[in-house]
Amino acid sequence: MNGLIGKKIGMTSIYDAYGKNVACTIIEAGPCVITQVRTDEKDGYSAMQLAYGDRKAKNTPKALMGHFKAAGLEDPLHKVKEFRNMNIEKNLGDEVTVADVFQEGDKVNVVGTSKGKGFQGVVKRHGFGGVMEQTHGQHNRLRAPGSLGNSSFAAKVFKGMRMAGQTGNEQVKLRRLRVLKVFPEQNLILIKGAVPGHKGAYVFIEK
Repeated sequence: MNGLIGKKIGMTSIYDAYGKNVACTIIEAGPCVITQVRTDEKDGYSAMQLAYGDRKAKNTPKALMGHFKAAGLEDPLHKVKEFRNMNIEKNLGDEVTVADVFQEGDKVNVVGTSKGKGFQGVVKRHGFGGVMEQTHGQHNRLRAPGSLGNSSFAAKVFKGMRMAGQTGNEQVKLRRLRVLKVFPEQNLILIKGAVPGHKGAYVFIEK
């Protein structure tokens, strides 16, 4: 499984061959540096560890600094991730660019962290309709969750009950998104549709 670490730049739209306006996400994918190569003989599985993004040396643990120096890097990088069974001919310390991995028309999976929306009620979090008509004396309960259905029996709230709570800020994986365009000179890739995360968020692109 080939892949890269990238950063979400934002969204735009382009016209396809049929003149249809298609929304897409711009991602700066790499260049990533290979910081470790795992083999079946030594580690029991085959993988390449990639690193990407700027990071201050004073905020980097010394053990991680030594890990980067072993790969020939002077400055530390922010994100590190392993991609198993990568079939590219690269060695430790080499750069992996977007042109090495992706082409127009590829189907990719994108993993990111969704936008955090804080503590939300059931209407926004789960799409409850609420009490739309103010009947039976309702006057200030339009967006309330209503009864939970448990009385003397059980006398507790079961796990998984749809209630108010923290919304967003979760890892999300979108599958089989189409690569619309690749710009090797700028290390940019255009992916059809939306990608989880805010502008500037790190994402993992898997092929």
